[in-house]
Amino acid sequence: MAKLIIDFKNLLKLFIGCALVFSASCSPIKLADLLSPYDGYDLTPDISYGTKTRQKLDIYKPIGKDIKETILIFIYGGSWRSGSRSDYRFIAQSFASEGYTIIVPDYRLYPEVKFPAFVKDIGKAILWVHQKYKKKNSKPKIILVGHSAGAHIAALLALDDRYLREEGASVSKIIKGWVALAGPHAFNPLQNESTRPIFRAFKNKIKQTQPKNFARHKAPPGLLLHGNKDKVVYETNSIIMAAAIKKKNGKVKFKSLDGVGHIGILLSMTGSSLFDSSAKQAIVNFIEALP
Repeated sequence: MAKLIIDFKNLLKLFIGCALVFSASCSPIKLADLLSPYDGYDLTPDISYGTKTRQKLDIYKPIGKDIKETILIFIYGGSWRSGSRSDYRFIAQSFASEGYTIIVPDYRLYPEVKFPAFVKDIGKAILWVHQKYKKKNSKPKIILVGHSAGAHIAALLALDDRYLREEGASVSKIIKGWVALAGPHAFNPLQNESTRPIFRAFKNKIKQTQPKNFARHKAPPGLLLHGNKDKVVYETNSIIMAAAIKKKNGKVKFKSLDGVGHIGILLSMTGSSLFDSSAKQAIVNFIEALP
C-alpha cells in the first residue's frame, strides 16, 4: 500500500509539473525542484564567502549514518548572466542522499561583472569551503560539479591554476576532481551575440577564455558528461576538451548521453525514476573511484 501512495504522489507531482512547465511562469528547473523530496539534509543558507552581495552560498549537509568526507561544490549555469542558488535545491537533495555535503554558491553575473570576475568569485568560494572543512590531519575531498556556464567555470578553475593562486592556494592541494555537464569548453564567446559583451575585453586573448587551452597532465581528474541532443552547447565541446586532456596524458573520462538535451542532463540529477539517472550514477561512480 505504501508503494502505491508513493507512486500516486509522483504521478500527481508530474501532472502538476507538466501543467506548470506549459505556463509562462515555470521552467524545467522548477519542475525538477517540485519533483525533489524536501528531506534528507540540513540546510544552512545565506553564508557570505566574500564582501559582495552575490558572494553567498548555501550548505546542504546530509542526514544519516553514511555521511562521507566528500564535498561537492555545484556551480550552476545561466550564460554567465542569470541564475540563483535557490533554484538548485534538487541537485543538493539528490547528492545529499548519497552522503555528500553539497555547497551551492551564487556568483556575480553580467552586466555587474565581466569575465573573469565570476571565475574568481567561485575561486574565492572554493577557498572558503576548504578553510571551513579542513582538519588538523586531513583535507576535505572537494569536487567541482558545474553545468553549462558553470561547467566552463569549473573547468577553468580545475585546469588553470592562476585563479586559486590569486587566493594564495593551489589546485593540486584543494580540488580532487571536477565534473562538467554540457560545458562550453571550446567555443569562441566573441562569435555569439549574447556572450560577446561578457568576454569582449579578452578579444585579443580569447584563448584565455577557453578551458580546452589549459589541458594539462597534472590537473585533477575530470569527468565530462554531455547529451548528444544538446542544441544549446554542442557535444563537440566536451569531445574536444577530452581529446585535449588525453593529448597531455591527463586523467579524464567522457560519457555521451543518448537522447539527452541541455536541460535534460540536469533533470537526470533528480534521482527520480521519472528520468534517466545514468548521468548521476556516472558522477557517483567517478567520485567513489577517486583516491
